Amino acid sequence: MLNKAIQDAINEQIKNEMFSSYLYLSMATYCEEANLPGFAQWLRVQSNEENEHAMKFYSYVHDRRGHVELHAIEKPPTKFKSPKDVFTQVLEHEKKVTVMITKLYELALKGKDYPTQILLQWFITEQVEEERNAAAIIEKLDVVGEHGPALLMLDRELGSRKGD
Repeated sequence: MLNKAIQDAINEQIKNEMFSSYLYLSMATYCEEANLPGFAQWLRVQSNEENEHAMKFYSYVHDRRGHVELHAIEKPPTKFKSPKDVFTQVLEHEKKVTVMITKLYELALKGKDYPTQILLQWFITEQVEEERNAAAIIEKLDVVGEHGPALLMLDRELGSRKGD
């Protein structure tokens, strides 16, 4: 059985992961409307991954005979200035998620909850990848700019991202 403090923290993280999914879907909508279907595809795949992360926590709580309590998800922003603004916000959001996961890990360490520590090691590794991917797209946008043929080439590249 899960320690109540860890269970409560994971339930909060389920909400946070679902918000991430919703946020990236909102960003995908912006990109669709900006006629950047490749950027939108990348963000939709990202949205699906965040949903999968929430479900990984959800299943874990049930596997440990805990209780999942779903919390309300706030409305994500819907206005963005540019593709670079979108991905700058993606990177900042992923950094916040990294802090959340780190705090969960610290709680599991304090509670000597070894199974939760093992689960969270996967998420810590995932967060390194998430931050790296967002930063790489920002760097490419810095090179290609936000208008012209190079942006369309980057859009095509991002559109090739497939979900698992």
